Amino acid sequence: MRYPYHAIIGAIILPGVAAAHHGIANFNHNRDVDLTGTITDVALINPHSWLYFDVTNEDGTVTQWRCEMRAATVLRRSGWSADLFPIGARVHISASPERTVPNTCYLNTATLEDGTQLARYGQISQGEPLAAPPRAARLPSGVPNLNGDWAAEQVVMTDPTGKSGALLPLDIVESLEPGELPPGARPFPGSRGTPESLVEGAVERQGFIDFPEPVTPTEFGRSMAAEFDDTTLVERMLNCEPDNILFDLSFEGHVNRFVQTDDEIRISYGFMDIERTIHLNVDEHPADIEPSFAGHSIGRWEGDVLVVDTVGFTPGRIARTSDLMYGEGFHVVERFTFDPEAMTLTREYVAEDPEYFVGQLTGGDVLKPGDIPYAPYACDDRTVE
Repeated sequence: MRYPYHAIIGAIILPGVAAAHHGIANFNHNRDVDLTGTITDVALINPHSWLYFDVTNEDGTVTQWRCEMRAATVLRRSGWSADLFPIGARVHISASPERTVPNTCYLNTATLEDGTQLARYGQISQGEPLAAPPRAARLPSGVPNLNGDWAAEQVVMTDPTGKSGALLPLDIVESLEPGELPPGARPFPGSRGTPESLVEGAVERQGFIDFPEPVTPTEFGRSMAAEFDDTTLVERMLNCEPDNILFDLSFEGHVNRFVQTDDEIRISYGFMDIERTIHLNVDEHPADIEPSFAGHSIGRWEGDVLVVDTVGFTPGRIARTSDLMYGEGFHVVERFTFDPEAMTLTREYVAEDPEYFVGQLTGGDVLKPGDIPYAPYACDDRTVE
């Protein structure tokens, strides 16, 4: 089963859509700025990479600029590296200006001294799965072998410059004209020409995306969401805190690492560095679980399907762009299925928390072997400098 990006968490939680954090609505995509300057630094970091350059004004003074780019992991998956931006080289930048922070921009294209033009979502090389050493499809115990680095397909804007269009899987975007929207898709809120990009105070008014039926918050859940205000949300972002095991596994296409033995499976998330252990051969959760973002997971094999039961979560939002909250009673059941022929690892999940919401939150994602090796997220948020 292939889960489209709008299946649940993957597309409802679109990258960077959160008030007062550097998301797309922080930049005015209805305005263009063209700048020519000298590169002073490049930081390929997560959650946002930055290109720093000096612009010499007509009066001879120099203005220091910085342009936000995509996260380091996804840039590397697209074939980008810091070597593309040699210090001291001249560069021409086309960008969208930040709404409130001076001399800050959202890079649309960069034209280098040799004429090479890089679009924000440009694919210098579309990664192929790494040539891994031979791996058995099963462990000696007979269960599927999940060891390795796994990542969701990249999601990019249909407009390669990132000004307009929708965020969709790379293989869909490659079949479209630049900026084209397939049937049923809508432009990303805050992109050029959208209502969110035109209102006064666009950043403050962009709000959060509602979850679809049948998942609806309870009155208690709504009250808790009101208390978990935007200040709390932004503090968590700037402190590089993760969300949860549902959102973070496939968000933005970061590469995750699975390390499996007969007794446990450790998952190192490529987004926000969640470290998670699935305890095998354990029947019950302990009574004294210390709540955490990862929760406490026990797993069992049903044939070739790994079924994982997780409880003991730190309360929070289901996602940064959703008003749906969950508490310490949040309960998640995941089913992981490995297809050795297609080389895919499919996850389906069901989540419940009757105190906070009515109905079951369901969804899933499909991971493929990483096209770059797993690396820690090592969050370095330079939104505020």
